Amino acid sequence: MYVGEALIGEGPEVAHIDLMIGSKNGPVGIAFTNALSQLSAGHTPIFAVIRPNLPVKPPTLIVPKVTIQNMKDAEKIFGPAQSAVAKAVADSVEEGVIQADEAEDLVVIASVFIHPRARDYNKIYRFNYGAAKLAIKRAMTGFPDVKKVLYEKDRSRHPSLGMKVTKLWDPPYLQVALDIPNWKQMEEVVKTLPRNDHLIIEAGTPLIKRYGVEIVGRIKEIRPETFVVADLKTLDTGNLEARMVADAGADAVVISGLAPLRTIEKAIEEARKTGIYSSLDMLNVKDPIELLKELSISGMMPDVVELHRAIDVEELGVEHAWGNIEEIKRTGGRLLVAVAGGIREDTAPIALKSGADILIVGRGITNSRDVEGTARRFLRLMKEEIDQYRVMTDF
Repeated sequence: MYVGEALIGEGPEVAHIDLMIGSKNGPVGIAFTNALSQLSAGHTPIFAVIRPNLPVKPPTLIVPKVTIQNMKDAEKIFGPAQSAVAKAVADSVEEGVIQADEAEDLVVIASVFIHPRARDYNKIYRFNYGAAKLAIKRAMTGFPDVKKVLYEKDRSRHPSLGMKVTKLWDPPYLQVALDIPNWKQMEEVVKTLPRNDHLIIEAGTPLIKRYGVEIVGRIKEIRPETFVVADLKTLDTGNLEARMVADAGADAVVISGLAPLRTIEKAIEEARKTGIYSSLDMLNVKDPIELLKELSISGMMPDVVELHRAIDVEELGVEHAWGNIEEIKRTGGRLLVAVAGGIREDTAPIALKSGADILIVGRGITNSRDVEGTARRFLRLMKEEIDQYRVMTDF
């Protein structure tokens, strides 16, 4: 069985086709027969024909995705959409994408999307032809392979998603920590920060302790597209707190490296279940590498490791607590390393050169007289903005 999918065009006439190609004697052949013999109201399948009385080979069945409500809807399927799919199948045989000597042994089932507001028959035909042709090629060539899917999964988003899901696949990033427990002040910071794909906002521990995890929702109301970290520094009930963070709309939860090993594992496991990142804060952890080795045994490695100098030790003259970043990355997985404490405009390049993937800056930005300007100076050390909103028809 071969499976293909393609989306072509724009506006109400946009075409989206899912199709299966397979042997008449296999599962696709059985589905082909069932579709013709077990009709569904509003989704009646039709044969693709070059012209009346001349069905295409391989035999192709077109199934409307959107319920046909009236004769105008039916005309779009029976007319331009059906003709486009039939022509695409025939051209695919002529071009050798489908081998001619297999045309009698194969069948095609194409699920076709036609928007009720589609009006332009020329566009319906052109877009559906292109989508069917591309879907057939992708099916017969096995596109995409697993490597392509894994590469694209965090780099792309569906145009119909209606929101932006940011994934941390293109470091380095600037993480602005809202660690002053005054929402009125922090709200202004959130509104003032530049919009950039390499900017992360952290709901700091003091802020969450004062306002609860619901503060994440307030941040998301202002910046729905921004990656938001909830710094709970979880020490117990790991799965419960990770679930609370996910339910609040955060993209990552911070777990304390001082928590019991089982708590850390349960928090990371819950984060994976809910699709959020897990960040392990190594503040006061004597041997971060040893802890990571223990976690690797159970396969519960965090997504981010945070090397953290506490605010309270600044007066002791401790510059930073970065440690050996490269050695930490060698413990396994695709770890991102975040550094916090002592990150200033003059030390940020040193941290990046040491291998840091995320620079966490708190009061150096949030207490600045020019929040936006200061953040932009840090962001200049990062990369160009990421375009996740793309519909790719040729990889």
